[in-house]
Amino acid sequence: MTDNKAWLQRDLLEQHSVDMRQFIDFRHATLPNGMRIIDTHNSSGVSYTILPDRGLDIWSATYNGIPLTWLSQGSPMPPDFGRKWLQQFNGGLLVTCGLTHAGHPENDIESGEYRDLHGHFSRLRATDITTNGVWHGDDYVLDLTGVIVEGELFGPQLRLTRTYRQTLGQPTIEVIDTIENRGDTTHPLMLLYHLNPGYPLIREGVQLHTPYEQVYPFNNIARAGLDRWPVYDAATPQYVEQVFLHHLKQDDTGMTEVVLASDDFGLSFAWPLRDMPYLTQWKNVRQGIYVCGVEPGNCVPEGLNKARDSGRVVMLEPGATASGRVLMTVLDGAEAVADAKARVDELRING
Repeated sequence: MTDNKAWLQRDLLEQHSVDMRQFIDFRHATLPNGMRIIDTHNSSGVSYTILPDRGLDIWSATYNGIPLTWLSQGSPMPPDFGRKWLQQFNGGLLVTCGLTHAGHPENDIESGEYRDLHGHFSRLRATDITTNGVWHGDDYVLDLTGVIVEGELFGPQLRLTRTYRQTLGQPTIEVIDTIENRGDTTHPLMLLYHLNPGYPLIREGVQLHTPYEQVYPFNNIARAGLDRWPVYDAATPQYVEQVFLHHLKQDDTGMTEVVLASDDFGLSFAWPLRDMPYLTQWKNVRQGIYVCGVEPGNCVPEGLNKARDSGRVVMLEPGATASGRVLMTVLDGAEAVADAKARVDELRING
């Protein structure tokens, strides 16, 4: 069997099978702890597990058996609003932060309301989960769509519709979100994709390549490491996390792309810069919990109080919608990595 995917041609598949689940699928199950999971299968080699009870986020993710993310002990954990956000951090490839707060815990300066780290979203349960597969010419595309509601009586009435899109034979993970304000008052929208690569995708010597105009340290701790922001070090006991904020360039279609890679293996992240103009880079090479973040968003993780003060907070009017989207592509081999780095370099120089 060759690895050029020629065997995935539409006419050959239709000659040999009457059920596309043989080649690509979303497979629903329930864990002993009651957690619902949805395992993806794609003949591209990419597989990942979606957690409908934890914001419809992504937990485990692999490529041909190679882990792409870090997992915490005991995960995946059912949602529990009585425990701290960090106590329930599953690791996993995607943890969505928001929808009205992303950043450190704080008390609202106007109402006094307490907000935990990164908001409620990752503890909310999905409903109305459906799948749909269709051929687009020679490409078979399979979507899974679900709904997450963040609302309270006399408070925000936000509704996020999320779609995961798989294309047969392509080593990609695509997340497409639409957020609607279904209430009658304006509310802040802070949406940040906490994308969490782990070993061996990220390890000593791996670098982050971005089409940056400027890179800013988040605080004094990060300022001390600013000259080494692209480079990841060996696992280090008691390492103190560093965070950097990237002002990026976009191409003619409005897309931007960053690449996290060694010489022959990596992951590309691409998204529309208009919808998510900020990139937060979280470096955490601490021994045993070696997990870092590539975090596009419509905000930086400064919390709602500071976002209001700075004028950066996005306000969603009644009936209005906003979008979020990210496409992750596995870069397998030196040629794929070199091509992706070249695209980023071109964008940084000429974008």
